[in-house]
Amino acid sequence: MRIGLAQLNTIVGDLPGNRRLILDAYHTLVAQGAELVVYPELVICGYPPRDLLFKRSFVPDIEATLADIAARIGDVPALIGTVAVNPAASGRRFFNAAAFCQQGRIVSVAHKCLLPTYDVFDEDRYFEPAASPPLVLALNGKKIGITICEDIWTHPQLAPRNLYHFEPLQSLAGQGLDLMVNLSASPWHHGKGHLRTQLVTDAARQLGCPVVYVNAVGGNDELIFDGRSLVSGSQGQIIASLPPFVPSVRVVDLALSSAPASAATGDDPVNELADVHAALVLGLRDYAHKSGFKKALIALSGGIDSALVAELAVEALGADNVIGVSLPSAISSQHSRDDARDLARNLGIRFETIAIADTVAAAETSLGPVFAGRPRDVTEENIQARVRGVVMMALSNKFGALLLTTGNKSEVAVGYCTLYGDMCGGLAVISDVFKTQVYDLCRWINRDREIIPVNTIEKPPSAELRPGQVDQDSLPPYEILDAILKGYVEEGLSRRDLVARGFAEVVVNDIVRKVDLNEYKRKQMAPGLKITPLAFGVGRRIPIVQKYVN
Repeated sequence: MRIGLAQLNTIVGDLPGNRRLILDAYHTLVAQGAELVVYPELVICGYPPRDLLFKRSFVPDIEATLADIAARIGDVPALIGTVAVNPAASGRRFFNAAAFCQQGRIVSVAHKCLLPTYDVFDEDRYFEPAASPPLVLALNGKKIGITICEDIWTHPQLAPRNLYHFEPLQSLAGQGLDLMVNLSASPWHHGKGHLRTQLVTDAARQLGCPVVYVNAVGGNDELIFDGRSLVSGSQGQIIASLPPFVPSVRVVDLALSSAPASAATGDDPVNELADVHAALVLGLRDYAHKSGFKKALIALSGGIDSALVAELAVEALGADNVIGVSLPSAISSQHSRDDARDLARNLGIRFETIAIADTVAAAETSLGPVFAGRPRDVTEENIQARVRGVVMMALSNKFGALLLTTGNKSEVAVGYCTLYGDMCGGLAVISDVFKTQVYDLCRWINRDREIIPVNTIEKPPSAELRPGQVDQDSLPPYEILDAILKGYVEEGLSRRDLVARGFAEVVVNDIVRKVDLNEYKRKQMAPGLKITPLAFGVGRRIPIVQKYVN
């Protein structure tokens, strides 16, 4: 059987646009000889639709779009991710579904069995789980099992505790399938690709038949979908795979069970940095374009974080669509100004300098009578950052450019960022990138030629909010800080656990306290692009007001 894989980049809620993508892919794949065309999960409405599902007209519009698509499907059938209404009087109102369409009509509909409700997923809020095991279809004398994303995520290596009382694959194992298909919208984070490959190949061995896995691609809000759709033979060998981070359509002949894969099926084991970079570029490009922005705006401090964000913006949007702005204050160093200018020249972007010393001085003069008798402290430092925020937001408004914030995950975690200052903006591009990863990415970017100025990489990092300030005045070296943050934020370790790992107790207590105190800042920051297993976004829901200390 020849299977058409449609790895598409959809926009959430763009039903007409998604319809065009679906039909264009269908006609292309049928012309190439496909006997069945498979799409990602919820491809009609885009993933995740979240509370759009509660709008009264949304699901009826999805149903109308599906009916229109089905009317244009010919003899070659298509499996299309969609939303189906639950006709029962109880339970959630909708099913996460896959519609099997052929000869101008919807022949049958499969429902998703397992609904993820962890990390960024909240499907139990919207969907009812399937009332029966996965649907098995008959096509050209073949038995085809239909699963949707989470239905295959029950592998014992995923977690020490099984989240579900039912395993869809077990219910399919004794049915003599000729093929199992999985429609997915599986967000990417580094390290996940090989796990997905193992899930698919192990499922093929368990069922004793080929498995077709079709994943979404593209950025939707903070989530980045890498595609990497793949086909496994019945012995767990990879027959074919689609490229990462780009839309792709391809016909795969299941008879070629011994053919080698045409592309990598998981994260690049040689260079994970290439994947991280590609993911950030895709996430930034899609966030901007899907939101209607053509241009990006970055405050260039001469530091490594803003340099990385600027390079990513150029890769995503093109140099002609990126504006870099230097905002020197009375204490800004000359080397920082020079580094910002050198970066802009290397990237070929428009570069502006707007001095803020007079504006900062005017603000301090106005506040002087009220602050009389009080020593200078972080308050005055933050005035600089907030003046910069005012200027950058004014430029964003005037030029219709998306302002990109430049705080990395290490800084965001411990609150080394200023509300209504450097946190102003529409997208926190590297808020899930630890500082050590920032350095690694910049060195990788410079692998062939100098793009990020070497001085920017080598000089001690500093916010330059007071004379002679460097980050290590109040933080441990970033290698230590990031290791503590990974343990506390991503692994959920306690202070005692971290000390047992060999970190100094006084350092652990200080960092953990900073993380807990700054939850309110993170709740107000721009959405960020998720590249790790746990980002500061919808997948982490710590109360702002809470007193638990561990």
